[in-house]
Parts: sequence; C-alpha cells; structure tokens
Amino acid sequence: MSSDSAPDEDLDALRSPGVDPNQALASRFEHHRARLLRMVELRMDPALRQRVNASDVLQEAYLEINNRLGSYLEDPQMPFFLWIRFITAQRLLKLYRFHVGTKKRDVRRQVVAQRGAFPEATSVALVDQLAQSGISPSGVVVESEMRVQLQAALDEMNPIDREVLVLRHYEELSNAETARELGIHEDAASKRYIRALGRLRTVLERMSSDGP
Repeated sequence: MSSDSAPDEDLDALRSPGVDPNQALASRFEHHRARLLRMVELRMDPALRQRVNASDVLQEAYLEINNRLGSYLEDPQMPFFLWIRFITAQRLLKLYRFHVGTKKRDVRRQVVAQRGAFPEATSVALVDQLAQSGISPSGVVVESEMRVQLQAALDEMNPIDREVLVLRHYEELSNAETARELGIHEDAASKRYIRALGRLRTVLERMSSDGP
C-alpha cells in the first residue's frame, strides 16, 4: 500500500502558527471544491439527483468536516484531501439512505475501500464525463449512439478496475492515493489502471473507426 511520507500542504496550512484553523479550512476546502464536486457527480444516483444537487452534498459535508476538524488535527490518520473526500462520500451515502432508502438496488451498490464503503461511480455518469469533459483516452467525442456501447463496456469491467479508472482518470488522484483508497499495493493499482485505460481506449477507438 502507499506511504504517507509525502508532505501534506493542506495540513501544513491548517497548522500554521497564528492561522485560524476555521479560516484555513474554508480556504483549503474551496481549493478542492472542483475535485469534490466531480467525485459527487460521478457517484450520485439519478434518484437522488431529483432531490439534491452536488453542491448540497458539499455544503452538508463541509459542516461535518468543520465539526470534526479539531479531532482530525490532533491525530490525522490520512492526508487532508482524502479525509474530506471520505467524509463527503459518507455524507453522500447518508443522503441516499435518507432521501431514497436502502431497498433500491442502485443505492446499495458500493465499492469497498480501505476505510469503509463508497458509493459506486455509475457507468452513466462516466459516459457523461467523457461526453462533457473531452478527457477521453483517445480524444473521441462521445455521440449519443456510442453511449450504449461504451456504457456496456464499462459495466463489464471488473468493479475494482473500474474504480481505479474513476479514481485516477476522472477524480485525478495519484497512484499512491488510489492504492490507499482501495487498500491495495501501488504496483497493483498501477497495473489495474493501465489495464482499464487500455480497455476503454480500445472501445473508444473501435467506435471512432465505426463512425460515419
């Protein structure tokens, strides 16, 4: 698994002498807002989207993060970003259960990580990211007629491989962060990412060649 020896600029900022931790928290949270929003959008069930939006999830997560900041600073067990990401994901799960309940299958789908269960990124959300962000491995523009094929390919992936792809390619976590989140060795995370990325690239290139 990954090492925690790398410096944590966020934690250093929060612990700087003479700095108000609450003000520093607001600044660091805002710095990471875009990444947190992307994580929530990838993992939000469509049924929940009808009731709340990603910004609502972040607002609730921030309140919990603020309340728990003192305990975190006394004994940080993980880098700051992974900590606020973890709390945000757990808040998303709580909102699932409150608004949608636990009987719906999609709500129960989770990927087991080192420190608990995270809501799984849906293949629909992944396809939307490819279509909207232009960060597909092959540069292919995902047209509506390609979505079914691409979604099927993503659904057929090993769940851990797909999660590695999400963490590395969409959430932009480092290989070390990805390994830590999934509780696997860094070399295993790297191999899974290469395999998943290659499979996705193959599908996209095939769809491009079959296009008009």
